[in-house]
Amino acid sequence: MIWSPATPVSGRATTLLLSGTALAGLALACATAQAQQMPRGNLRTGTPTYVAQQPPAPQPDPTPAAPEPDAGNGPARPGLRQGSSISGRQPPRASQPIQAPALRGVTQRELRPPPPAVTVMPPPAPPPPPRRRRPVVEDDPYAALGIRIGSITLRPAITNSIGYDTNPQRTSAAGAKGSPYSRYEGEVAVQSDWNVHELKGQLRGGYLQFFRNKEASRPDAEGNLDLRLDATRDTRILLESRAKLDTQRPGSPDLTSAVTGRPQVYQYGGSAGVTHDFNRLQLTLRGSVDRSDYEDAHLTSGALLSQKDRNQTQYGLRLRAAYEVTPGFKPFVQAEIDQREFDEKADSNGYMRSSNGVTGRIGSSFEISRQLTGEISGGYQDRKYEDSRLKNLRGFVGDAAILWSPTPLTTVTLRGGAELGDTTIPGSSGTTARRVTLEVAHALRRNLTVTGFTNFTRTEYDGQGLREDSMNVGARLEYKLTRTFAIRASFTHERLNSTAQGSDYTANVSLVGLRVQF
Repeated sequence: MIWSPATPVSGRATTLLLSGTALAGLALACATAQAQQMPRGNLRTGTPTYVAQQPPAPQPDPTPAAPEPDAGNGPARPGLRQGSSISGRQPPRASQPIQAPALRGVTQRELRPPPPAVTVMPPPAPPPPPRRRRPVVEDDPYAALGIRIGSITLRPAITNSIGYDTNPQRTSAAGAKGSPYSRYEGEVAVQSDWNVHELKGQLRGGYLQFFRNKEASRPDAEGNLDLRLDATRDTRILLESRAKLDTQRPGSPDLTSAVTGRPQVYQYGGSAGVTHDFNRLQLTLRGSVDRSDYEDAHLTSGALLSQKDRNQTQYGLRLRAAYEVTPGFKPFVQAEIDQREFDEKADSNGYMRSSNGVTGRIGSSFEISRQLTGEISGGYQDRKYEDSRLKNLRGFVGDAAILWSPTPLTTVTLRGGAELGDTTIPGSSGTTARRVTLEVAHALRRNLTVTGFTNFTRTEYDGQGLREDSMNVGARLEYKLTRTFAIRASFTHERLNSTAQGSDYTANVSLVGLRVQF
């Protein structure tokens, strides 16, 4: 019950009583009026506007109302029950709009301006920025960058060194005379960057100049260039070329007389072949031609010793079948025939040295893991000579190359080979040579590598009881200053033991130089 002050009407005091139902109806009416007076946003300007609304019509009271006195100004209004606590008078501020906050009740859609009219097509969205390529991690950060010519990269290098050799001519210990020397060496590597086909090769040449023994000065060179043409997905054409320049030592058994200087030997040739894959089976047919030319030697007496009887040309044909059992194991079988023809019918001793050979071998290339890879093969060769006085030369032939990396900083390389060669010694059909080489390289730092090496070669002359054993032991050091400059140093101990009288020798060779690569 709410008490209100009395208002004198005709000398009487009237008390207004509001029930709970009347209070609820009054609150609902006020809330409805306030909601109708809320501002409406202008869609163009975004400013709120107010619209006055008429209050809703009062809802009739379900209970009969008594007539209400007019507060002393007249009789009670009809339709109102006398003595009711509900007044029929309009509240004093009911006609005034409710002042609400400017933005209260306005939705975000009402404040959002209308989208502009589209009269032209919008410009295309710019393309996304290209993704940055991940940097390539180089195996050797000090490797030469090379010279780019189109899609072919050339990597030339020049090395100048000085050193000392205790036995430049590789003669017996009694006649050995040491000399300082300088070595000039140049090389270039070729590698293509084609989507199909491939061209690769390397050419190296050097010259040794002895200051105290001019006759011991000599050149040396070696190179090869290979081209692979991908005719189809399964067929490839292989083209190869090779060349080598070497010299003979004065004490060689093939030089029947004492000579001065170092007679040169030129060897060059090429081959062509085709390889086709039948699923896992691979067949390769290859033909080759090789040439050997020997320079005439100067005798100590001043006379000239002709070696034209040693000049020869060799033709060969080889067929190889390989089957890929697993990606890391690929055994093969190989058969080869060859013919050696000498320029002169007979040599200086009257022997006809031309011959025909047949060779068969088996082997396999393997990759047991990324740390152990290589190829090994072995077989048998039978060579028949044109001269009936020379018996057939038979023996084991083979090749091996194994690469083992026990740690990322250490590499072990093992190479070996066995082959049958020619000779000019009277009564001997040829030579049987066996060789093995071991190298262990360890990187002390990324730009400092130490390599230890040793090799052993045994050469036997058939039918003569002559044997030569040569051995080299040494170490190399390479310190890369930058990608362009590197310092190299080496020391080698050489020894030859021969069954021929007075042919043994020893030599110690030291060398240090600067390498410039591009």
